[in-house]
Amino acid sequence: MSNTNELSSTLIDDALAASQRGDSVRALALLDQASQIHPSSGIPHFLMAAEFASLGQVEQAELSFSNAVLLEPGMVIARYQLGLLQYSSGRPAAALVTWQPLLDQGEASPFPHWVRGFGALAQDQFEVARKHFETGVQLNEVNPPMSSDILKILAEIDAVQRKNLGAHSQPSPSAITDEADASSHFLVSNYERQGTVH
Repeated sequence: MSNTNELSSTLIDDALAASQRGDSVRALALLDQASQIHPSSGIPHFLMAAEFASLGQVEQAELSFSNAVLLEPGMVIARYQLGLLQYSSGRPAAALVTWQPLLDQGEASPFPHWVRGFGALAQDQFEVARKHFETGVQLNEVNPPMSSDILKILAEIDAVQRKNLGAHSQPSPSAITDEADASSHFLVSNYERQGTVH
C-alpha cells in the first residue's frame, strides 16, 4: 500500500510541476493516472478541477470538483470551489445546496460567513452580504487568495451601490444584473488567471 501511495504522490508532484510549466495536457494525464492508482482519493480530482478551471473548461472543472467532494465529503476547499463555480455560472441555488455542509464548520471558520454572504447577495441584500463577507475575511488566516476574491466581490458591491446612488435610492434591476454579471466574470476569470486552485 505504501508503494501505491508513493507512486500516487510522485504522480501528483510531477503533475503540479507540469502545471507550473504550463503543460496542462501532461498535468491532467498524470492526475488521471493518480486517480486510477488511488481511486478513493479526492485529491487528484481536486487538482484536475483546478487545472480544468485554469483552462476555462468550467464544465470539466465542475465535474472534477464534484468527484472530489463525492469521494471526500469533508474536503472543504473543494466543496467551496465547487460552489463558487456553480454560483458564478448563474446557479446560486445549486451553490447554496453544495455549500450547506460548510455552515457546520463553526463560527470561527470563514466558510459559514461567506456562504451566508453569497446567500444574501443572491437575494440582493447587499449590506447583509457585506457583513458576512467582511467577517469571513477577518477570520480567514489560512488561505489569503480566498479573502482576495471576497474583497473583489465587496468592491463590485461598492461600485454597484455608488452607481445606483447617483440614479436611484434602491438598486435597479439592470444594475443588479450588471453586478451579478461582473461577479460571475470575476470568479470565472480568477480561475483562468490563477492556474491552480486556492
